[in-house]
Parts: sequence; structure tokens; C-alpha cells
Amino acid sequence: MHDLRAIRENPAAFDAGLAARGLPPQAGSILDLDERRRALQTALQDLQNRRNAASKDIGAAKAAKDEARASTLMGEVAALKGRLPELEQEEQALARALDELLMGLPNLPADDVPIGPDESANVEIRRVGAPRSFAFTPRDHVAVGAACMDFDAASRMSGARFVVLRGVLARLERAIASFMLDLHTGEFGYSEIAPPLLVRDDAMYGTAQLPKFRDDQFGASGDFWLIPTAEVPLTNLVREQILTPDRLPMRVTAWTACFRREAGAAGRDTRGMIRQHQFSKVELVSITAPEDARAEHERMTACAEEVLKRLELPYRVVTLCSGDMGFGARKTYDIEVWLPAQDAYREISSCSWCGDFQARRMNARYRPADEKGTRFVHTLNGSGLAVGRTLIAVLENYQQADGSVRVPEVLRAFMRGMEVIPADLLNGS
Repeated sequence: MHDLRAIRENPAAFDAGLAARGLPPQAGSILDLDERRRALQTALQDLQNRRNAASKDIGAAKAAKDEARASTLMGEVAALKGRLPELEQEEQALARALDELLMGLPNLPADDVPIGPDESANVEIRRVGAPRSFAFTPRDHVAVGAACMDFDAASRMSGARFVVLRGVLARLERAIASFMLDLHTGEFGYSEIAPPLLVRDDAMYGTAQLPKFRDDQFGASGDFWLIPTAEVPLTNLVREQILTPDRLPMRVTAWTACFRREAGAAGRDTRGMIRQHQFSKVELVSITAPEDARAEHERMTACAEEVLKRLELPYRVVTLCSGDMGFGARKTYDIEVWLPAQDAYREISSCSWCGDFQARRMNARYRPADEKGTRFVHTLNGSGLAVGRTLIAVLENYQQADGSVRVPEVLRAFMRGMEVIPADLLNGS
């Protein structure tokens, strides 16, 4: 949600931010609705004041036995009572129209975000690790783990874009997630949360999955939704709360299943586990004071990167341009891991600073120690990392010529000391 006061004070800056997103000006429409709504609010207040005053005058007129005046005033009060509901309905309709307009507009990019229409304008800022040179043609993750990835069984029960992981790969996925959680909680100060996987409309609105991205979500009965990411329940922990400064920064993490329709991804990444309707992810969420948010964004990105460093997987970090950022983000770093079979870097984490965009939708605030009032917190979220894509990266980068896969050293403790996953367990060879 956007700050109406800021739009009133600098409508040109607001429209410039939308232009960077490739959108037409909206400040004029917003301010027109706002002015009409405020005018109605003033009119309502005036009529209510007149009704109250006239009601008092009726009593005075009757006390003075001035029945004619009392009758006139009673007629005026009756007319006011009839008019007030009409104005209230008009004001509510304008308020809804204003909310719908604001709810449909993305966050404005930070000043240092590169301007561009799509991913072609993203800016690479660093690469870490060199892609491995193979003495054989590397296979993709589906070929490497064929015996443990059952797409047919998943399809029979759930349809396309699902997988059943069996045996050693089910364990490897759990090992990867456990390693990530231990790292983030043990070294980086995140508190582990086990959140609900079903949330109500308000929670989805709060983190901006609704209303714009309704078609990407899996709805359940009533007003429940399956979470598209643990960002939703983790960020909503501070919904309608006023935090004390000592609770900031608040850092939480969770490993959950995530559910997305991938409505806009028809025909993309149809092979394997790259793009699934259900996948697991370790999510990082930070709640901070505004002045600490930029530094927290860098810190969160570094925490996500550390996972790949310890797994010794090559990756790069890019700053997303204004046209490629997510709806709720002010600034986003994408971390992309190297996949040998694709001969390309693929996204494995997005770390986003959302400013107070989500906090306004959730009414999440804090009370600064030296101020009487409250301020909206800033929210940040990132994958630390996507577990399924990390599994893919491990299989492809650590595969060997005989079909086996070396287990990264940091995962061995979670794999009962296993150093190599034999080929016969993975692909039956």
C-alpha cells in the first residue's frame, strides 16, 4: 500500500516511480478520488454536527413551548437522517475505489535500482566460484536421479508439475533443508518458526499476493489459501502489532512446502523439478526500523549466499531492474546458481527489501524510543534457499562419470556420513 500523504506532497515523484515500472501516471486519479472522499467526509461531519445541534434545539424549543419551531427542527433532523446514509454509502464507495486502485499498484523502486523493462536490464554485481569442467557431458538432474524422481506417480495423483521423491533423494532434500536451518539459526541469528500452511485473505493481502496475483494462488475452502511462500505467514507475525524497539530487527526463518499455480509459466521449464506447483523452501524474513533496512537487505543476501559458499556451488548475484522486480519490492537481489546441464545460471533465491509497502497493508508498526507516535516497520524477505533447486544444483554439479553423486562435505553429517551416493540408488545403473 502506498502513503497517500506522500502522493499528495509529491505526485510527480510517485508517477516517476510508476514510470520506472513501465506504468502510466496514476497520481491524478488517486488524488481526485482522495479529494472527493475527503470532501464527502467533511460534508458528513458537517451534517452530523448540524443534526446534533438541531436535536438539542428541539429540546429547547419544546421547553419554550415553541411547537412550530420544534416541528420545523424535527423535520430538518428527519431529512438529515435520511441524507446521512446516502453520503456514507458514497464515501464508502469512494474509499473502496481508492483502496482498489492503490492495492493494484506495485511498490516504487529504490533510487539505486537500475531502470529497464525486463531481465535484459538486470545488472550482475558479482560471481562467486568457477563452474566445474567435466570430462564428460553432464546430465541434467532428471537423468542423474531418475530412479528416485517419480513424475509418473505424482502425475497420476496430482497432475503435471509435481514429483514424488524416493529414498536417498528424499533424504537429501531433508538434509539440505536441515543444513540451511541450522546455519541460519545457529550462526545468523534467525529464529525458527513452524507456521501454518493455510492462511486467510487478510494475510495474503498483507504481503500483496492478493488481489493482483489471485490466479497464481491455490485457494482452499472458505477464505483460506495455501501459502505460495513462508514469506506470507512469517511477515504476518507482526500484523496489527506495535513493536517495541528492542524487538527490532526481528529475524525469522521457516522450512515449508510452498504452492503456486505458475499461471504465467505455461510451457516453461516443463522438464524436471525446476518449476513445480509444490516445492519446499527455507524462507528468511526480517522486520526492521526504516533506517536499518538497507543494511539488513545486504545482510540477508549475504546469509543466503553463505549457503551456496558452504555447498561450494558456483553462483552469481544480480540486481533486478525496475521492470523485473516483484510487485511488493523496492529493491531485489537475485542469486543464481550454476546448472551445468543448462549451461546457465538459474535463480535460487530472491532477497527483497519491501520498505513499508507490506507494513501499511498489515498495519505493522513500532514505537521509536524517542518519539510519541508510531512508525511503520520495513519488511524484507528472501529464500535461504529454495530447497528443490538446491537439490538440483547438488545433483548436477556433484555428478560423476559413473552416475554417482558426491555429497557436499557440509551435508554429510545430515546423510549419516554418506560421502557418495551410488549410481544404482539414483538411476538404477
